Amino acid sequence: MTTLPATGAPAAATPAFDTVAALLHSRYSCRAFLPVPLPRATIERILAAAQRTASWCNAQPWQLHIASGATLQALRTALQARVAGGPPAPDLPWPREYRGVYQERRRECGLGLYDAVGIARGDRAASALQAAQNFTMFGAPHVAVVTSDEALGPYGAVDCGAYVANFLLAAHSLGVASIAQAALAAYPDVLRSVLGVGDDRSVVCAISFGMADAAHPANQFRTTRADPTHSVVWRD
Repeated sequence: MTTLPATGAPAAATPAFDTVAALLHSRYSCRAFLPVPLPRATIERILAAAQRTASWCNAQPWQLHIASGATLQALRTALQARVAGGPPAPDLPWPREYRGVYQERRRECGLGLYDAVGIARGDRAASALQAAQNFTMFGAPHVAVVTSDEALGPYGAVDCGAYVANFLLAAHSLGVASIAQAALAAYPDVLRSVLGVGDDRSVVCAISFGMADAAHPANQFRTTRADPTHSVVWRD
């Protein structure tokens, strides 16, 4: 067990900080998985760690529907049919627009992925095929659909976001690859039909997870991060 500073000035660094920093710096969004299911005990360890997430009034509003095997295949089939059959209808509104630096970062992310998998800029057909991989869960053997009590509104969604981040880090610490996906939340009707998600739950996002296909070019791509000074306003 790591010993943390008890009183006085905080330590400049601790083994615990080094571990967290290493996980944050090395984790990535996996976009190609091996078709190898994880042991249930491994998934339960991830869930137990993520459950420690801080939440508004300790409400812990997240609820997961985890699909594997035949249920996951049924979900893939239903989602692909739904995508072809009509526009998205998410429970939570999507961003009105990406503007300024947010649009620049979004564009950088997309172009970086396309470069990694050999999609030429402007090739809309190939980029659409890559985007459609979202609805195959990139071949992951498991997907967790994350929902919140709809009565909690945006605060429930914020809590779920914190939970998702901790789930991803807990998974990575065990060598399990993952990717958080907003795309699946575009079709909550399918998730309700296949997984039995109740009408009293707002679909926030999904997490696909399993063992990474390390040789796949999509998994060689890494996003960048802004300097922390760009995200902080000091008012001393």
